[in-house]
Amino acid sequence: MDTKKQGFFSALREEVARGLSPARARRRSASNAAEVAAALRVAGGAGEALAPLMEGPDPEAAPGAGGGARREGWGQWVRGQLQLARPPASAAAAGAGADAGAARRNDLRLLLGVMGAPLAPVHVSAAEPLPHLSIKDTPIETSSAQYILQQYLAASGGQRLLSSIRNAYAMGKVRMVATEFETGGRVVRNRMAAQRAEPGRFVLWQMAPEMWYIELAVGGSKVHAGCNGKLVWRHTPWLGAHAAKGPVRPLRRALQGLDPLTAASMFAGARCIGERKVNGEDCFILKLCADPETLRARSEGLAEIIRHVLFGYFSQKTGLLVHIEDSHLTRIQSTTGGDAVYWETTINSFIEDYRPVEGIMIAHSGRSAVTLFRFGEAAMSHTKTRMEEAWSIEEVAFNVPGLSMDCFIPPTDIKSGSVSETVELPQGEKSKVGLLPCHRAKVAALEKADDNVAWSGALQLDCK
Repeated sequence: MDTKKQGFFSALREEVARGLSPARARRRSASNAAEVAAALRVAGGAGEALAPLMEGPDPEAAPGAGGGARREGWGQWVRGQLQLARPPASAAAAGAGADAGAARRNDLRLLLGVMGAPLAPVHVSAAEPLPHLSIKDTPIETSSAQYILQQYLAASGGQRLLSSIRNAYAMGKVRMVATEFETGGRVVRNRMAAQRAEPGRFVLWQMAPEMWYIELAVGGSKVHAGCNGKLVWRHTPWLGAHAAKGPVRPLRRALQGLDPLTAASMFAGARCIGERKVNGEDCFILKLCADPETLRARSEGLAEIIRHVLFGYFSQKTGLLVHIEDSHLTRIQSTTGGDAVYWETTINSFIEDYRPVEGIMIAHSGRSAVTLFRFGEAAMSHTKTRMEEAWSIEEVAFNVPGLSMDCFIPPTDIKSGSVSETVELPQGEKSKVGLLPCHRAKVAALEKADDNVAWSGALQLDCK
C-alpha cells in the first residue's frame, strides 16, 4: 500500500472513530459531503477522495466532464465548432437520442437490480461453531464436506484468527455491462461491451454478528443495502427503501472471498457432490439447497420461489474458494388465468487474486456472469439476458476503531411489510407479482414516465 492510500485510509478511520458512521454519512447534506470529501483529499493526497454519490443520473453533468480548465476549454471550443458545422438535428434524431438514454437507464436499472446486492440462499450464523469432523455414522458426502471446510478455514487464516474479527471494511471498483439479449431465437450481442461497461465503486462494512452495510454507485445511480441482524433492507432510486422478504441472509458479495468465516458457515450444511476443473485447477464441489421453509418465507403474492441452489468450488491445491455458482427459480402465476411465467437467475462468480491481509487470505479481484432466463408461455416467447461484472478490491481492514451498531441502522422511510426479490424482475412482469399497496404506489411515483418502457426492448436497442 502506497503512502497516498495509507493517508486516505487513516483519515477514513479517524472519521469513523469520531462517529461519522455510514448511517450518519448517508443522512448528511450534499454540502457537508463535499466538505468531508475536501478534508479527505487534503489528508490523503489529491485524487484519493470520492465525490459525493448521486441517487440518480445528473442531467446537467456533461459526459466525460473533468480535467483541468485548459482541457475543458479546448473541449468546449471543439464542441462549438462541431455544432456550427452540423445541420440542425431532426425530430427523429432527437427521438433516437431519447430512446438511447431510456435504454441506458433501463439497462442500468437491470444491472443494479440483479447484480447490485444479491443475497445468499439461507440464513447463516457465523457465531455458531462448525460441526466437528465426524466419519462414524455420517454419510460420505457430509463428512467430505466437513473436511473440505476445515481445510478451507485453515487455508484462509485459521479458525482462531477468523473468529477474532469483530468488524471488517472493504472498498473496491466494479464494471457492469449487459452483453447479450435473446428473444424468439434471435440473439443480439453487445459488440461494444468493453466501451459500454458502466464503471462504479462500492464500500462494504461488516460487523459480528450478522450485520453488514454496502453502498454501490454505478453510472450515476446508487444502491445501498444493509442488515442490522434482524432486518435486511435495500434502497434504490426507483423503488426507494424496502425490507427483504424471508430470514436474514448474508450479502453474496461478501462470500466472494471477503468473509471466509461466513462462507464456511454457509456451506456447513452442504454435501460434497464430486470434483471438477475450474480454470485448469482441480476443485471439490459442495452443494447447498435452500430449505422449503425459507423458500416459502421469501415468496410473496403470485410469485413463488421454487428453488435456490448454491455450489461452491474449493481448490484441491490451495483449499480456497475459487468459484461460486448459484441459481434460483421463480414462478409467477398469471392474474388472467393464463400460463405461469418462470424466471431463472444464474450467477457464476470466479474468485481470484488471493492475498493475505493481516494474516487472512482475501480475494482481491473476480468476475461474475449473470443469466436471466424467462420461459413458460408460448414456445418461442422465451427471453434470455446475459450480464457481466468485474470487480477489484483496493482497501481491506479488520477491527476498525469506532465502528458501532449505529452504522447499521435501517433507513427511517422503510414502509410496513416487506418485498420479495421478484420486484427487480423486468417491468413487464412487475404487475403480476402482487406488490403490497404501499410499494405499488411508491413504484408508480418513482418510475413516472419510464413505467411503460419495456426492459427487453431497451436491452435490444442498446445492444444493436
